[in-house]
Amino acid sequence: MNDFFSTFADEFPQVRAGLWVTLEATALGALLALVLAFALGLMAGSRLLLIRGASRAIVEFFRGTSLYVQLFWLYYAMPPLTGYELTPLVCGVVAFGLNFGAYGSEVVRGAINSVPRGQYEAAIALNLSPTRRLWKVILPQAWVQMIPSFTNLLIQLMKATPLLWLISAADLMTVIQQLRDRTGETFIAYLVLLAVYFVLAYALTLLMNLLERAAKRRLGLHTGAKGLLRNRRVTTTTAGGAG
Repeated sequence: MNDFFSTFADEFPQVRAGLWVTLEATALGALLALVLAFALGLMAGSRLLLIRGASRAIVEFFRGTSLYVQLFWLYYAMPPLTGYELTPLVCGVVAFGLNFGAYGSEVVRGAINSVPRGQYEAAIALNLSPTRRLWKVILPQAWVQMIPSFTNLLIQLMKATPLLWLISAADLMTVIQQLRDRTGETFIAYLVLLAVYFVLAYALTLLMNLLERAAKRRLGLHTGAKGLLRNRRVTTTTAGGAG
């Protein structure tokens, strides 16, 4: 154990760099997933069959195929086909964004559909354009309902980042694995890794709880102090897609 922590201290700059790669993959992957979730979710509500069909096909493809395979395809199969090679981090960001964006689109679609019909009718009565109805009336109410599910997806995405180790990205998992190989301390190495991911997951939960409180406050909804510290139950519905 002492050997591991001694090596950990000596190699702390590498550990810090690996943690940064993990955070970077999480943040950029989540941003891409959010953009795709809204794009595909809004497309799913289009009146045009072609747009709805395209959205459904994309969502079902990326939900129905493994994140592992998507990641490997981007890193190993795409370069021979296109002649263009992505870095491991970019491959991870794209794979995470596509996979979790597909799941997120269902969250967007469901939240928008759950807004009471009377809200649509009131916006029409006010003679608001379709775009203003969406951005001023529908999305602010739907957004509050999206945040808990988005919290779960964000944590699932963060927990998927160790897959970057499989394509030789210098993330936290890779660095800890190297320290384990050098010291032979398997138990403590993976215990440290578990602790770091737990802290990251809890920090993300707190940030998303703050975001939810702010969204509710904008709608005039009551938010108690207890809501900030409550845990989100992370569902396993994405495990099949991520596995």
